[in-house]
Amino acid sequence: MTSRKRPGTALASPKLPATMKLSGDGVGTVLGQLESRLMRLCWDAREPLTAREIHEQLRIEHPVSPFTSTTVLNRLVEKGLLKRERVDGRLHFSARVNESSFVSHASRRAVEGILSLGAEAVTASFVDVLAERDPAQLEELARLIRQKLREQGG
Repeated sequence: MTSRKRPGTALASPKLPATMKLSGDGVGTVLGQLESRLMRLCWDAREPLTAREIHEQLRIEHPVSPFTSTTVLNRLVEKGLLKRERVDGRLHFSARVNESSFVSHASRRAVEGILSLGAEAVTASFVDVLAERDPAQLEELARLIRQKLREQGG
């Protein structure tokens, strides 16, 4: 009998879409709604889950067929976000990438894309929006900038 393993936490270079949904929220800006929900279930799980276990939790909020949820789980495996293992004759899914690493990786890609619009305008807009949404984060940004400048000898 094979024991279940704890979900992985290392970033495995996931294949993220080249575009972001500006109308999305959080992980939903990078992944589709169903993909986001499936990832949330896997991130929250304490151990790998079978496709059936995942579907049972999913269908409470998303009435989709087991075939649909399994298809999307397999797509997430192909994207490098989930790991699929056969345990006791059943397929189990677990997060290959922890949420923090995923958000960090996706954020970096998003910032790189946005900066291609023009660093000066984007930086000014970023500071303005951050000041409106969360002034405390503006202080944190200033601290991070000072730290980075010290590291670079500036």
